[in-house]
Amino acid sequence: MKTTLISIGNSRGVRIPKPFIEQCGLSEIVEMDVRDSMILIHSPRKPRSGWGTAFQQMAHLGDDKLLDTPPTRWDVEDWDWK
Repeated sequence: MKTTLISIGNSRGVRIPKPFIEQCGLSEIVEMDVRDSMILIHSPRKPRSGWGTAFQQMAHLGDDKLLDTPPTRWDVEDWDWK
């Protein structure tokens, strides 16, 4: 679809047709990125989206071990564990 840039103050904008907005599930807030000379407009990503799947895959691969280091001299001698 071809469209025209319109003036909005000192900026330029594009009108997005309602069917495009509905098809993409866009709301009031969107994110914009530039990739390979293209402007991408998409719904904001949800924080931690996909973490559950990633954790399941880590557990399946045995890569979900606690990363802990042995105690240092400071841990043993200088820290007060009261």
